[in-house]
Amino acid sequence: MEPSSIEPFTGLLLTLNSISLPVAIALLVMIVLLISSALISGSEVAFFSIDAKDREILNAEKDPKSLRVLDQLVKPKKLLATILIANNFINIAIVILSTYIINNLISFGPNEEIMNFIITVVIATFLILLVGEVIPKVYATNNSIKLAKFMASPLLVVGKICSPLSNVLVRSTSFIDKRIKKSGTEISVNDLDHALEITDIEGVSDEDKKILEGIVKFGETDVKQIMKSRVDVVAFDEANSFSELLPQIIENGYSRIPIFKESFDNVSGVLYVKDLLPHIDSGEFDWRLLIREPFFVPESKKIDDLLRQFQESKVHMAIVVDEYGGTSGIVTLEDVIEEILGEISDEFDDDDIVYSKIDENNYVFEGKISLVDMYKIMDIEGEIFEDEKGEADTLAGFLIEKSGKIMKKNERIKFGEYLFEVEAADKRRIKQVKVTRKIELDNE
Repeated sequence: MEPSSIEPFTGLLLTLNSISLPVAIALLVMIVLLISSALISGSEVAFFSIDAKDREILNAEKDPKSLRVLDQLVKPKKLLATILIANNFINIAIVILSTYIINNLISFGPNEEIMNFIITVVIATFLILLVGEVIPKVYATNNSIKLAKFMASPLLVVGKICSPLSNVLVRSTSFIDKRIKKSGTEISVNDLDHALEITDIEGVSDEDKKILEGIVKFGETDVKQIMKSRVDVVAFDEANSFSELLPQIIENGYSRIPIFKESFDNVSGVLYVKDLLPHIDSGEFDWRLLIREPFFVPESKKIDDLLRQFQESKVHMAIVVDEYGGTSGIVTLEDVIEEILGEISDEFDDDDIVYSKIDENNYVFEGKISLVDMYKIMDIEGEIFEDEKGEADTLAGFLIEKSGKIMKKNERIKFGEYLFEVEAADKRRIKQVKVTRKIELDNE
């Protein structure tokens, strides 16, 4: 069989040779290498796009493939080194094979070596980029867990084969890591807070600056500091009939209400008022069937983690429990967001119920107000209170902590440049406190 020739453009004579057995084998091997390159390139995106939520899913599945994926993610540097080494060797093999195939399949006329080189580079580059990089990485972005599971075992084998070389690469990067860590600057939350205090940002209002400060301190605040205490929570007993329940719901005006059995320490669920709407005219019915599963959180939980859990579980209220399992209070999504945006008022909020401002230096607070809210209202940092508050999170709790007793009406206590005077109290708690700041201690 004589080779056929075509003339694709003037001055170039291109001859297609017949496919021999070695060339056919080389073509098959090249196809296998391209598939391997695609899988390994895709696995790089698949493994390193697995986030914390995906890890939880894999850990919950408990099947061998999922566990192999998690095991390999424990050493990300070694995994990345294995993928890069394998991918580079495969791509080099593709270039060598493509050169061999083109040399044996095509014969050029004038400038044969130059044209052979150009076509080989173009074809090899096109195949590697499209088949070995772009397509698999696009697929891996949308199917990370599926591809990671599929490639977990092959990469384990490849990792053992490439282990000597990958270990050298990983160790060689330790020097760079150390230099980066030394030259890098660690910025603490206090540093960021201080930077906001001393920086005058043009065009940024006081309200925007407070939002930035709220974001900086967001991760330091725990649930206990912002929750509504159990003494202020409206909750109903399961034993109530619907006719008894309905007037109380209307009177209080809340959309979500904790339901308990016998004691508030035994919260059995949360009642969404909207679930009652279809039954308003039904007379007596078993409203307990509408109770939803409660969401419990500990007092010590940070509110940035709580916000993430609210988003993932799609709930707006959590029951706060103490270390003994008793109910401390409740916290809502609104409470969390207010730590960033400030107070969010609606038609049910009463601005005068928590505090009243007499002048710039004198305020009257309810004893149950949280220390965090007091700082915001008085526009103070509150660091001296935080250092001395102990386990207290409310103003009344702070005064009990400092005085060692439940203070009586008209009793006073000084702390720093602040004077606290109890204006209302009973045997069980401090109800109302007058706070004076910038006092002249010499005159007291």
